[in-house]
Amino acid sequence: MPESLQEIEVISLFVDDLAVAKDFYQRIFEVEEVYGDDACSVLKFQNLAINLLKSENAPELIEPMKPGAANSGPRMMFTILVKDVDAVCARLKGQGVALLNGPMDRPWGRRAAAFADPAGHCWEIAQAL
Repeated sequence: MPESLQEIEVISLFVDDLAVAKDFYQRIFEVEEVYGDDACSVLKFQNLAINLLKSENAPELIEPMKPGAANSGPRMMFTILVKDVDAVCARLKGQGVALLNGPMDRPWGRRAAAFADPAGHCWEIAQAL
């Protein structure tokens, strides 16, 4: 049987301002840094880590490709399942996070809202209806 490709350990997000991104993630998600240096900050979520990597250091990991420009628009969204989207939205707004949309009921059986981190990566919070 081949090796499974289903256990995601780390997601690397390319950021232009590491200090601003790290502050955002620690403040909003209340996560701990498990490793950090001048190029990155690795933050531990429950079952995976988010690696905030300076965009200028990304090419060595993805050559011959190049990281997309910060203003090129989102190309992914991460979704976090919560029990009460409205309560989480109120908390986010209280922390100065602007919602992109929502909360709203979606036709696929979720109540959801979206926001972006300082580097433009989109996050959705959703609850089952």
